[in-house]
This record gives sequence, structure tokens and C-alpha cells, in this order.
Amino acid sequence: MSKPLRYVNAIAQALSDAMAADPSVMLFGEDVAAAGGPFKATRGLLDTHGPERVRDTPISEASIVGAAVGAALTGMRPVVEIMFMDFVALAMDAVVNQAAKARFMFGGQCSVPMVLRTPHGGGLNAGPQHSQCLEAWFAHIPGLRVVCPATVADAYSLLRASIEAPDPVVFVENKALYALQGDLDVDAPRGIGKARIDRPGRHATIVTYGATLYAARAAADRLAQDGVEAEIVDLRWIQPWDEEAVFASVAKTHRVVIAHEAVQAFGVGAEIAARIASDLFDELDAPVLRVGAPFMPIPFAKSLEAAYLPDADRIVAAVKDTLA
Repeated sequence: MSKPLRYVNAIAQALSDAMAADPSVMLFGEDVAAAGGPFKATRGLLDTHGPERVRDTPISEASIVGAAVGAALTGMRPVVEIMFMDFVALAMDAVVNQAAKARFMFGGQCSVPMVLRTPHGGGLNAGPQHSQCLEAWFAHIPGLRVVCPATVADAYSLLRASIEAPDPVVFVENKALYALQGDLDVDAPRGIGKARIDRPGRHATIVTYGATLYAARAAADRLAQDGVEAEIVDLRWIQPWDEEAVFASVAKTHRVVIAHEAVQAFGVGAEIAARIASDLFDELDAPVLRVGAPFMPIPFAKSLEAAYLPDADRIVAAVKDTLA
């Protein structure tokens, strides 16, 4: 059944539905219980599911994620929230050296079915320590899965899929999308590692994920006015990413631009561009181009942040360069 909902409320409903379906699912993090989370993504869950399963924690990201790893190893399915993605640096040992490695180091005898939810991204003038997009850090780690939904429907279905997964998932939410409204279908299929064709086209492919999807849509609308039909591939999953879908689109259009809000240097786009260049070179009619943030901290000032973030203008220019 489909109904309109805000992105942040889709997150809350996914959490509540997962807890109702599975008593091993529990939530903890800073201010997630009584306050309902800094962005209200856990509002009402304490009242619905009780203090044993929805817990506030001290301000200690290392303790939060370390406890989640232990809980997951002993049969629970914890979902932890790191208030801003920037703060996950304080929990890297638990994520990278414990959660990601446990299945391998114990010869497949155990798993760590936990989800780390965290918001990334700019647009709110939160400054350089509260706005970073660090998903490429985790995509580099074998044993972790990384997902970044762009729509209300995906926020729900991909969070449910992440909670049901047998291994740790880093679930990235762009905080600029929390107020976004869209249709939600709680019965939609749930899966891991599949991209989605957001808009079909035949002249060039735009590969993107998260909030940059909306810049890509705006770019595609403007390109259409010039007779250019751009196909948009919404990756959704960053690790594993859907090579089959991306390669099929590039084989059709023969030109590709990869756009994301994260810093362009050494980013997700760099890996995808390298794979296309090595495995799909004969299909290319132009170099693979990337659009990302510049190699600098995110400015606080509203005007500077707007100039920093990748936008439709830069995506349009990149697509036109591939067509030149």
C-alpha cells in the first residue's frame, strides 16, 4: 500500500516496522530515545517499543559502536545512530577492525548483523565538521556494505533490507533530504546491491546517488531542452555497486558522467570511472567524467557552501563536454 510521507518519517517507520517484526532489533545512540533523535528520525519509538530496546547512550561514538558489535555477535540486530557522519571517525576501530572482520576472522562461524545509521552532506550550513560525505572510507573496507538512498521509498525499503542483512551495513542519509516528501510502499521488494534507472535516456549516462540525484534530474531536464536525452542511474548501493546496471547504461549511451556530493578526489566516482575505463573501454565514445566537491573543507558561509556543492550547472557542463 502506497502513501505519501517525509523521508525522515520513512526512516522512523522502517525502524518501527523492523522492531515489530523482529524482537532482536534494538536501537541506541545519542538522544535517540527521549528526544527522538537530533533530526527526529526515532521520534515515538521509545513509547512504542520501550526503554529496553530504544536506549540513549553517553556521548561516546566508540562505545556506541563497540557495544553494537558485541550485541550483534551475541544474537541481537542493533541499529546505532551516529549523529553526524563526521563523528564516525571516533568509532573507526569498532567498524573497520571488528564489525567488518569478524566473519572472516572466525571462519564464517559468526556474523555481525548491525546497521550504523548516519547523516552526511551539506546544504544546512553546518560547517566543515558536520557536513562531510565520507562513504568512500567504508566502501574501501571488505566486509562492509554501504547504502545511500535518495528517495522516500528507498529510505524505507533499503533500511529494512539493511536491518535484515547478515553483515554490517553503513546506512547513509543525506540530512538535506529529511524534509523531502514522496510515496512509500511498505510492501515494495527489498534487496541489496541493485541500482535503479531513475530516468531513461540514450545520449549520455549520469551515475549518481543520494541527494545529488536531484541535481542530476534538474540537469537532465535542462539537457532535454537542447534535445539531449540523459539516462540517470541511481546507484542506491555504493558497496556493492551494481556494475551490471551501470555497464548496461553506458553500453547504450556510450558517454558517462559520475556525480556525487563527496569530494571528487579518491571518491566513489573514481572507482566506478576506473572500472568503466578498464572493462568497458570499447563502448566509450568520450572520456569518463566526474563531478564532485573540490578538495577542501566544506565552508560554513551559505554563499560559499552553495558554490562548493556540485549542482545541475556542473553536471550539464560535464555532459556537454562528453558530447562535444
